[in-house]
Amino acid sequence: MKSSWRFYLKIAGSIFLLYLAIHYWPEVSRLGGLLIGASFPLVLGAILAYVLNILMSFYERGFFPDSQNPRVIKARRPVCMLAAIISLLAIITLVIWLVLPQLWDCVELILAQLPGAIQTLIKQLDKIPFLSEDLISSLNSIDWQSKIGDIFNVVTSGVGNVMNVVINTLSSVASTIINVFMACIFAIYLLMGRDKLKRQSKRVLSHYLPERHYEKLMYVLRVLNNSFRRYIAGQCIEAVILGTLCALGMTILRLPYASMVGALISFTSLIPIAGAYIGAAVGSFMILTVSPMKALIFLIFLVILQQVEGNVIYPKVVGSSLGLPGIWVLTAVILGGGVLGIPGMLLGVPLAAAAYTLLRNDLNKEKKEPQT
Repeated sequence: MKSSWRFYLKIAGSIFLLYLAIHYWPEVSRLGGLLIGASFPLVLGAILAYVLNILMSFYERGFFPDSQNPRVIKARRPVCMLAAIISLLAIITLVIWLVLPQLWDCVELILAQLPGAIQTLIKQLDKIPFLSEDLISSLNSIDWQSKIGDIFNVVTSGVGNVMNVVINTLSSVASTIINVFMACIFAIYLLMGRDKLKRQSKRVLSHYLPERHYEKLMYVLRVLNNSFRRYIAGQCIEAVILGTLCALGMTILRLPYASMVGALISFTSLIPIAGAYIGAAVGSFMILTVSPMKALIFLIFLVILQQVEGNVIYPKVVGSSLGLPGIWVLTAVILGGGVLGIPGMLLGVPLAAAAYTLLRNDLNKEKKEPQT
């Protein structure tokens, strides 16, 4: 009798809390927004720690794994964590070092060649009969070199209320830097106390959950972890394949900056949807300084390569690493992007792979059970 009263009391309390949440929804949503904003560095740190943990585990398997020396065992965690951080920073630095200097040279080259291009355009306009001679003469009298320099200085220095723009920009940059710094510190703490946190979480869950529910939860978490780790590895492999094919195709087509644009495409392909446009825009801009026709050829080649990558390479590479059929990879990307946008595209594939694994294992388990 007492247990049934407790059960009904829990139901009544849940209904009352649901009523309060619906009745005071603006306040609840505002409070939820504040909590999400405040926890952003923690979420970012947890994501960073999860990615670094993949590299860290790889280094731990090779850093004297069978050693019984207490010093080696004590040093394994910080050494491998430092190696993982250095590896990630080295990859980012390499891409920036390959792309940014050449990109700045391309901007300077375009600014230097722009006056001549404008003069050529004015000569072509002079051949149009219905344009007045006064307009053509006024265009010819302008010192385009100095005008372009003035425009460039205005763009770089800003217009309008400069102080407000500078203050807002500095405030936003400072806030971002602080959040990223706190996320990095939180990620380091998570990685250093990984085993202890794992033991504590298991102890809390096993204490408050029935044994049957605890085992099921642990099983689901293991499947999710395995799916996300394989998904990240598959994404990296797919990015390397795409960058290599891009550089190889540009070399065959005799397009400039092949290795550099290939590295850029490989790096930006890790960003869903926007990454393809960023790589295409920067790559075509750099090739445009050499030849507009070659820039057009590059865009056509990249569109074809992106179609092949999205419909053939991505489902095969990512799907095979997850054990998920290619058609379900495409379905997960489409549905995830439609529901949650870019985060949905990132989470859709590993979540679909985990659901596919759970369903497959459950069906196989039913087949193995003896029929009565």
